[in-house]
Amino acid sequence: MILDHLPALQVVVPLMAAPLIVLLRSGRAGWLIATLVSWFALAVAVMLFMRVQSVGVISYAIGNWPPPWGIEYRVDALNAFVLVLVSLIASVVLPYARTSIAAEVPADRHYLLYSMFVLCLCGLLGMAITGDVFNIFVFLEISSLSGYVLIGLGRDRRALHSAFQYLIMGTIGATFYIIGVGLLYLMTGTLNLADMTVRLAAVEETRPVRAALAFITVGLSLKIALFPLHVWLPGAYAGAPSAVVAFMAGTATKVSVYVMLRFVFGIFGVRLVLPDLHLLDMLMIFSAAAMITASLTALFQKDLKRLLAYSSVAQIGYITLGLSLANNDGVTASVAHLFNHGITKAALFMLVGGIVLRVGTCQVDALAGLARRMPVTCFGIVIAGLSLVGVPGTAGFITKWHLVLAALQDGQWWVVAVVGASSLLAAAYVWRFVEVAYMQPAPADAVTRSEAPLQMLVPACAMVAACIYFGFETSFSLGGARDAAAVLLGGLR
Repeated sequence: MILDHLPALQVVVPLMAAPLIVLLRSGRAGWLIATLVSWFALAVAVMLFMRVQSVGVISYAIGNWPPPWGIEYRVDALNAFVLVLVSLIASVVLPYARTSIAAEVPADRHYLLYSMFVLCLCGLLGMAITGDVFNIFVFLEISSLSGYVLIGLGRDRRALHSAFQYLIMGTIGATFYIIGVGLLYLMTGTLNLADMTVRLAAVEETRPVRAALAFITVGLSLKIALFPLHVWLPGAYAGAPSAVVAFMAGTATKVSVYVMLRFVFGIFGVRLVLPDLHLLDMLMIFSAAAMITASLTALFQKDLKRLLAYSSVAQIGYITLGLSLANNDGVTASVAHLFNHGITKAALFMLVGGIVLRVGTCQVDALAGLARRMPVTCFGIVIAGLSLVGVPGTAGFITKWHLVLAALQDGQWWVVAVVGASSLLAAAYVWRFVEVAYMQPAPADAVTRSEAPLQMLVPACAMVAACIYFGFETSFSLGGARDAAAVLLGGLR
């Protein structure tokens, strides 16, 4: 039955679509194929999520070679949740992308962009679904290499500099990761995640294993842009086309966080990570620094995209902070924030793309009085901004509430103070936009502009509506996160 091959189809279909788009060399055909592929990926992800809920873990052996001898695709509550997130954001961004890309990318590059988009989607889905540590590296490189191209395809020459900087930092991160994997293979003789977890228990006190933990943690920290290894992210997000940054901001760093969760809780386990190396203690400090420092930096940005990029660095701090607390509420908050921040930041960058289309810039000073000309767009930014702040009734509140519960459970009162201070700073940089757009008069020479085209506005507003919907209906976001946390914490040695 075709349903038995859903794990393979999740990766194979977008992988095959990429060269097909290049062969057709048509921007319109490329957009149509990419959109259909993303919708197919979402349907498959939802079916896999439902099957995991009903029958438990799904193991798919590639080529009928049984694991650990062959490559295994393994779907449980955690990566089924991530698959839904990645495919959902792709399926909403692509309908939006056609008009946005037409305005921001030269026409002769459109088919290349859509080819790289589905290739990046393939890499992210593959990272989430594979049960093999080397295949994680392969898919990580597929998503990263296509991501570099996506960022560099913008009209702005700064995009090339940003793409090159991202390439250098991303290559260093991938190199650190694969060195760590090599050390683990040396000590365990396997690349299968589940098998490695079992075999590692006998050698976890050895120096190569500890070195592997260090290499993999640093490599993945570069990929997720954890402070202070975040220097590539602001430029990449500010220089990329709006549709590209909406997709990558909502997915790329989130999947890398998923991989870190797998290694920290699934493979290495609590006995190695917590008492001896104090990895989670260091991660907590860096997370708190990210939440405060990046939020302060966002306050002084003159470009709205860069402001939101530094906001992403701070929000990544929330995710890793929950991970560092290593209790049920903390890990639940981390996984839930993968989803909540993903939809929130995708909504914001999509709305900013509409501003770029109509105004021609996203410099904050140029947006005076914008709410009178683009009321729906500005209102959407305010609502999604409230989700960043964590106002009750928004998706962001769910995360911050559980982070506070996790910190109190662990007796970490200072963490509660950091969450509160970071939320106040988020309110301050969101208020910067409100003040300029709503309270300042438009300049006398301002061109009267209407809202962005419906092809862009409707998907963006759908994401804004999701920020509110998942602030009240939490059965998927919070329920799925709880199931994922149970998988991770249940496997601790």
